[in-house]
Amino acid sequence: MAAVTVVAAGGVAVGVAQASNPITVSGAETAPPWPVPAVADRPERARLAGLTNVWGEDLAMHVHAHLSITVDGEAVTLPGDIGHDSGTKFAAPLHTHDTSGIVHVESPRREVFALGQLFTEWDVHLDATSVGDLGDGDGRRLTSFVDGSRWAGDPADIRLRDFEDVALVVGPADEAATAPPAFRWPDDYR
Repeated sequence: MAAVTVVAAGGVAVGVAQASNPITVSGAETAPPWPVPAVADRPERARLAGLTNVWGEDLAMHVHAHLSITVDGEAVTLPGDIGHDSGTKFAAPLHTHDTSGIVHVESPRREVFALGQLFTEWDVHLDATSVGDLGDGDGRRLTSFVDGSRWAGDPADIRLRDFEDVALVVGPADEAATAPPAFRWPDDYR
């Protein structure tokens, strides 16, 4: 995040400018399961991701992507209500409703949203070599896939597109990772 200082008429005003798609994820380096942040923390987690509350706004963009995370062959649950809470009428443009792995991208503006923003909202570390505290340095390797093809860059930079299937696979560093089977979209999403 970059801070901009402006001096005008003897006073100082400070404004904050932030890229809408952070490259560096702000999240905890812990082991799964990774819980959904507390309701009171969700607006701040969204702000850290460069996102605002869009609850009730007319949508110019409404797409869905799928995220799966596998650690040593076991699925990690993506919790419901990341970036969302109906009780407080809070919805960030990136959010989940349930544990299906479906990520909702709902925005009043057509924008590009990145996987790293979701991880910042979730408060889980993600970079090119690790997710949470798993990956580089523990004998495991993080391999990312988009629609079944290996992603060579930092998975935090993956742009979320409609019906895209993103998979993060953590396994032994000396074994080749393979993409999980493609996600089968429920009929009501097609």
